[in-house]
Parts: sequence; C-alpha cells; structure tokens
Amino acid sequence: MSRISIVIPVYWNEDTLGMLYDDLKEKVLPKLDEYELVFVDDGSGDASWKVINEIKEKDDNVIAVKLSRNFGEHAAILAGLSVCTGDCAVTKQADLQEDSLLILEMYESWKRGNKVVLAAREGREDTFFTRLFAGIYYKLVRKYVTDRMPEGGCDCYLVDRQVIKTLLELNEMNSSLTLQVMWVGYQTDVIYFQRKKREVGVGRWTFAKKFKLMLDSFISFTYLPIRLMWGVGILFFIFALLMGISVFVEYFTKGTPVAGWASLMCILLMSSGLILWMLGFLGEYIWRTFDASRNRPPFIIDEIRKKED
Repeated sequence: MSRISIVIPVYWNEDTLGMLYDDLKEKVLPKLDEYELVFVDDGSGDASWKVINEIKEKDDNVIAVKLSRNFGEHAAILAGLSVCTGDCAVTKQADLQEDSLLILEMYESWKRGNKVVLAAREGREDTFFTRLFAGIYYKLVRKYVTDRMPEGGCDCYLVDRQVIKTLLELNEMNSSLTLQVMWVGYQTDVIYFQRKKREVGVGRWTFAKKFKLMLDSFISFTYLPIRLMWGVGILFFIFALLMGISVFVEYFTKGTPVAGWASLMCILLMSSGLILWMLGFLGEYIWRTFDASRNRPPFIIDEIRKKED
C-alpha cells in the first residue's frame, strides 16, 4: 500500500487554509490509500500557523512545519519534501486556484510508473497582463532553458521518492525548484488543468519576486546572459568600427571637420550604461557563486509538529 505526501507551502494564507482542508477532505483524502498533509509555514505574519495547528488537531495525518523566517515558496516546498515520508509527494498551492481533484489524476499517473508528473496550465483566469508576461516568461524558458517546461507553465508537480532524494542532494541556493524537477529527468508525464481566478485572500506573488524568479531561472540553468553580453559587445564593436571608417572617409574626401560633442556624449553615456548593465549580470553570477560557497542551508526549520507530539 503506497502513501502520498501532500506538501502545501503557506504564506499569509489564514483565509484559505480551512477551506483548502475541507476541499481536500471532501474530494481527495477519502480516495487515497495512505496520506499525510505537510503544511509549511514560510514565515507568515498572520495567523496561518495557528490555523495549521487547528487543522492538525482534527487530523493525525497532518505534519505542521514552521520555518524560522520567510525563505520563499520553493525553499518551503523543499523543506516539506525533507520531512515527508510518502512514497511520492505532490505540491499543492494554498490559494484554491487549482482543483484538488488534480492530485488524484497525478497520483494515478505515478502508479502507472511515472516518477515525475507535471500539472500544466491549459488556461488561466488571470488578468491580461498577467497572462501576457507569464506567456513570455514560459516561452523564453522553453527556448533557452528547457523544452521540458509545458507551454502553459507549471507550478505544481508530483515527484517519486527517488526524485525527492535527488532534489535534496542538489541543495541549491537562488534557484527554481520547478526547473530542478525538470532538470533531473526521470520518466515524466504532463496533466493539464484550468487555473481558476483567486477568489479569497490577497496574493503575495509580487513583481519583485517574479523578477527574481526570472533571474534565477536563466542564471542558474543557462548561459544566455553571458552570450547576450558577448553579442552586444560584438555589435557595438562593429558599429564603432563602421562609424570610425565613415568619419575618416568624410574627412579625407570632403574635408568634413570632426565635430559633434553632443553626439559623442550620447554614445559615451549609452556605452557606459551597457557596460554597467553587463557588470550587473556578472555580479549576479559572482553573488550566486559566493552564496553557494558559504554552504548555507536553503531553509531553517524552527518547529515540527506531528502525531507523536
């Protein structure tokens, strides 16, 4: 008899946790052989930890994990994977935007021998700009990072115990756990679903966090930024060479004086900006190398509460 662990990262979700558990209890939990619910409080500033413990009092299969501070969703999921005991584990968002029945479909796919099951968005009930920028991001990821990324994107997935062990051994900082799941390989299946609009609570997925995820995705998994800097440098060298030749030709054939302080300053300012931009890219790589060299853990668990407590 197999056991599935349902890992739920929690960050300011006091409004939805009760409804999420009721939904799982109605649609999913009675149909599973054995299960455990791993709630990971990622440094929430609301009453999420209190609600998690209230749920734990009602269900002995609940494991409550509290991190010492906010480490980010991917670190919280990794923390949940580190304490779960299931033969496989599935991630579940706490915002009620994915149908809980999706867990059963992924579980059945795992039983058929797939060690990784990705839940890909077939559609999403979000704003136009959210869909636009998300579409651009996933297209870039598919083209330059990995073609294993589904076209609609993927945040939720099921992984086998063997995959969990591999992910914990990677122990990477400033990375995307979702892309790590795709990078490790293994037999993979994709299940599509419709992502619903958030009805309860306020999302904490800010632009700054999205931008950091984009940087982590490309810097941790591809050399595209380095190649981009190399390409821009070549283009500017060619441009400067052609402009220099044209100036000399004009001077020696038509006697045109070499002038243009304003245009020269514009070029200098633009080139200086590009140099600083490239140094910023290099700084991101150097920072990540330094951060990894310190060998700090991606998360710190403050407290774990489970059945024997």
